Amino acid sequence: MVELEIQALALQREGLLIEVGRLAAGCGFALLRQRLVQDPHGILLAMVVRGSWFKKRALRSALEACDRLVSFELLPATDGESRPHFAATHKVTSGYLPPPAPPPAPVAAPTGEAVAECVVEAGADAATPPAETAAEKPSPESFEDFVPVQPRTPPPVSEPAPAPFVEVAMLEADAPAVEQALAALEHDYPRILPRLLALDRAVAAGARESSLQLAGQRVGAWLFARGYALDTGMELDAALAAIGVPALHAFAEIHLQGRQLHIRHSPLCTEDGRSGCSFFSGLLEGLVGPAIAPGGLSIFPVCCRSCGADECVLAVSE
Repeated sequence: MVELEIQALALQREGLLIEVGRLAAGCGFALLRQRLVQDPHGILLAMVVRGSWFKKRALRSALEACDRLVSFELLPATDGESRPHFAATHKVTSGYLPPPAPPPAPVAAPTGEAVAECVVEAGADAATPPAETAAEKPSPESFEDFVPVQPRTPPPVSEPAPAPFVEVAMLEADAPAVEQALAALEHDYPRILPRLLALDRAVAAGARESSLQLAGQRVGAWLFARGYALDTGMELDAALAAIGVPALHAFAEIHLQGRQLHIRHSPLCTEDGRSGCSFFSGLLEGLVGPAIAPGGLSIFPVCCRSCGADECVLAVSE
């Protein structure tokens, strides 16, 4: 298995995560994380996927055939390092410093003769009639004396470069915190969203997704034991329609399209980059997994509204 990072530049944001996620899923890759950033060049997509090394060429061919992408790069994913996007706008700084302004020239003090001349000229001006003075001396507001001052154009302000993607080390689920959040599950269900949000804030950043997934698995297993223990051996499509969708309706607006679950306005995916789709995946694993036989359940997160998508989409397969 290999982890790859897809860096792509596109002109339109709507549906970009869904389309690239479907291309990766069609080549056998599973989505690990994703990010969309607005840039002066366009929309910057960063997506980390995991799959077989032998499928890398097929993934590259699929991305090359995608008309939505202006350009892309397929790179090995790096753990614990932030890698700038290849198409991000870089802030250009100049090292030029203007020279200091010259000091003002000193004003020479008038000598005795100059002072005497000024006094004589002042007396002559005082003896001149007002009408004659106005005719001989040009007005200071005449067109020849007016020199317009050109306004100084401010230097262009360059836009700051987008913040680099910082990867958070993944940790195992905080089982004690999950047990505490679901201690009164039988009494609180289905009004457990406040407890799930509190769990999201209480655990470490690296344990968020794994803890929410474990909580979803516990809730799904509890629902299966309570109402569907006899419903085994079902087909996946029938199990999703009869069991999975009604259970998820308790938390968000759900639309089933084929084997894709479209989650609208997920309350667990509200902040930038903080996805809560792992809870819904865990719930389906605990609830629908035992109902189908004999194979297991595979859930692929295609896109999430916390990363800029219009809705969260989970692709389900056996």
